Amino acid sequence: MAARSSAAATEKHPLDQVLPFGQMFIYGLQHVLSMYAGVVAVPLIVGTAFRLSGPEITYLVSAGLFISGLATLLQTIGVWKFGARQPIVQGTSFAAVSTILAVGLAEGGGVAGLRAVFGALLVAGLLALLIAPVFTRLLRFFPEVVTGVVITVIGISLLPVAMRWAAGGVPTAPTFGAPRNIAVAAITMAIIVLIYRFLPGFFGRVAILLGLVLGTVVAIPFGLTNFARIADAQIFQLTLPFHFGLPIFEVGAIISMFIVMLVIMTETTADILAIGQIVDKPADRQTVTNGLRADMFSTAFASVFNGFSVSAFAQNVGLVAITGIKSRFVVAVGGGILVVLGLFPILGAFVALVPLPVLGGAGLALFGMVAASGIRTLSRVDFAGNDNMVIVAFSLAMGIIPIAVPTFYDKFPEWFQVIFDSGITAAAITAVLLNIVFNILGRKTEAEGPIFAEGPAPAAISEEDEERIEGHELVVDHGQARRAEDGSPLSEIDLPPEQHRHPGTPKS
Repeated sequence: MAARSSAAATEKHPLDQVLPFGQMFIYGLQHVLSMYAGVVAVPLIVGTAFRLSGPEITYLVSAGLFISGLATLLQTIGVWKFGARQPIVQGTSFAAVSTILAVGLAEGGGVAGLRAVFGALLVAGLLALLIAPVFTRLLRFFPEVVTGVVITVIGISLLPVAMRWAAGGVPTAPTFGAPRNIAVAAITMAIIVLIYRFLPGFFGRVAILLGLVLGTVVAIPFGLTNFARIADAQIFQLTLPFHFGLPIFEVGAIISMFIVMLVIMTETTADILAIGQIVDKPADRQTVTNGLRADMFSTAFASVFNGFSVSAFAQNVGLVAITGIKSRFVVAVGGGILVVLGLFPILGAFVALVPLPVLGGAGLALFGMVAASGIRTLSRVDFAGNDNMVIVAFSLAMGIIPIAVPTFYDKFPEWFQVIFDSGITAAAITAVLLNIVFNILGRKTEAEGPIFAEGPAPAAISEEDEERIEGHELVVDHGQARRAEDGSPLSEIDLPPEQHRHPGTPKS
């Protein structure tokens, strides 16, 4: 009996399990293939807009892969107080693209534009690093009614990206929406579904990887696979600090970029909370703080090594959910693969053989799973006799506005667009503010739900929520913490069975 108890005590959480290296390599490669296009897209967009030469753009791409790999290793393995130690893949963030273009083009583009961008990223990243502990004090305003909405919008915001990939990538391209593109995407999706249905176990866990590989094979006769990239790629390339020259520091550019850092911190916080739910180890405040420190340090580090802002990649959150592989060391292996791809561009060219329609087919499954995870979180929210339905309704609407109509805020000031052009940030801000209005400032002992039902309005932010994000447990009964005669808090097992409360039930 004692041996069994000792074994149970030493058993590792799936988050910390180290699998055989062969399995970890395959699972890690699956993560890399799922996010590769997202990493290389930003340097391609920026390099083209700044009118850089082919070799300069290639250098930016390699730097992006190299930095993403190092940032992923820091986030998953952790060093001191840096890193959430979760299965999170870090990659070049799309959230900063519009600001990067504005800052760089104001300097005339080219190398001068890059230097201005790197200067703004360096200072903004360091400032955001310093305020990370303060930023996470806001976690008490992220109960399940808020996180459920944000996770759902993360998935919804990514689905249009997968749809564009499935159609061929760029809407202005002459082949965009061609039947062959959509056919290949549909075949890729069908392959993934068939693997899940008929090949459980190991094959089911690598269904996305098999779908990408087999989808690429299917795409060859359709003429969608470009082998010329391999011949044009360099064998080895070392990313050196300040390759394009010393950074330029402009106050206006730094302020604009710092606002973007706040947006990225909000999105990364949502991803860390989401992955905590998926791996059955909810993130506490320290975990989120450490994750944001890694995020912002990696961004500042990237600016020195010719990279752009770094953030958690939500598509890989979906991959963890869809495969059930929760080990952070699997993702760490994926980070190592990214480092190697950054050092050996010719290997990256092989990975880039996967056509966009194939990525689109796989992406629809991945991003849909992220949205489904958010819906699962919302299913644990009590909607009876309170205003939570209003919070979810308005937050989803605000989050979907920039997704459905990207030009909706084009007439607004630039600072406003930076914040609300991100559906994730718009949904998070709306959900947090409405939760404060209805469930904190609007706490009532008796109230009527505005349209939907009658009954008391529970407080979604409670002492229990605060204890949960601090990493402790607190049992609440009718709004009061139950305590023993000596004043110490009672655990739930100390209470009579009739006073046990189902997890996630808000107090009344």
